[in-house]
Amino acid sequence: MYDPRDIIIRPIISEKSYSMIEQNRYTFEVAKSSNKTQVAQAITEIFDVTVTNVNTMNVTGKPRRVRVAKGKTRDWKKAIVTLKAGDKLDIFPTV
Repeated sequence: MYDPRDIIIRPIISEKSYSMIEQNRYTFEVAKSSNKTQVAQAITEIFDVTVTNVNTMNVTGKPRRVRVAKGKTRDWKKAIVTLKAGDKLDIFPTV
């Protein structure tokens, strides 16, 4: 089948993601081929919490230039996961 750790790549740590923790929403970088159901199952298996909602979005790479060579950063997929009230993830230290 699939390994949940192949779907969830890393947590996204930014000011916006920290502000969403108060609303029980956590942000992760996920595999581009994954869907919302797979993301919810992976979060449930890894962290043993109840997922109520998953929003996913494809992030397109930005154009970059190094001297004369043109290119772009990589495309990736982001998932915002909402947990049931009372559930919490300990990977994000809150201040």
